[in-house]
Amino acid sequence: MTLSQTEFAFVSTLVRKEASIVLAPGKEYLVEARLIPVARAVGAANVNEFLADLQRRPDPVCQRKIIDALTTNETSWFRDREPFAALTDVVLPELIKARSATRKIRLWSGASSSGQEAYSLAITLQETLPPGWSYEIVGTDISTEMVKRAETAEYSQVEVNRGLPASQLVQYFERAGAHWRVTSQLRKNVSFKLLNLTAPLPAMQPFDIIFLRNVLIYFDVATKRTVLHNVAKLLRPDGWLFLGAAETTIGIDDNYERVAAGRTSAYRVRTGVPAGAARRG
Repeated sequence: MTLSQTEFAFVSTLVRKEASIVLAPGKEYLVEARLIPVARAVGAANVNEFLADLQRRPDPVCQRKIIDALTTNETSWFRDREPFAALTDVVLPELIKARSATRKIRLWSGASSSGQEAYSLAITLQETLPPGWSYEIVGTDISTEMVKRAETAEYSQVEVNRGLPASQLVQYFERAGAHWRVTSQLRKNVSFKLLNLTAPLPAMQPFDIIFLRNVLIYFDVATKRTVLHNVAKLLRPDGWLFLGAAETTIGIDDNYERVAAGRTSAYRVRTGVPAGAARRG
């Protein structure tokens, strides 16, 4: 059974309104596959019945479940590797010199999914910062389910096998039944919260490093421009922004500049651009 044009339009409109994610025609199979577990969980015979009931009787809880199900949560430990190597080899050495007075580094994992990126960042800082330094990592995601999972900090054997070296598994994790849990020493530096990047951002202290990887690809150009503009308000003048390999600020927000960072690239607000003013002219 496949989604009708009306059903797909209903879902795509909901996701566009609540998360600014664009579901183009041709994604009907993906939508149906993602919603099958949601439909079963509420007792519907299939996705068509589930959506028909929801259109007749709107339910914010079920709508939230749809958003969670259609938010892509592909992640792994130290994903793509090069951004983390850039932190160790280029970014952190520079920031250590620049932050010698405070000896503190703040990072934001802007699409943290189930927490692997944020905890990977924590491991990187734990192993790179000099003694006496501290760090704080804030992970945010639009999915309530992913935020809960990240806070729980428990991962299956299959999940820890995706990119996590055995030496770091032994050092930064402890057994929790059949799962592995991040140690309390690492968790104390990391917090998570629900956040929609396309809505007005809450007040937060500025960050030295922002990871906003593999999320802009789901937005249209206008939304990308808004997100980058808002993110710039939270990036320190000498801070670093990391995007996904398929993402860029070029042609979207020209007040960022792309800079080399080891074997990859990062973005910084151009010198002379006032805080919060970074957007295309």
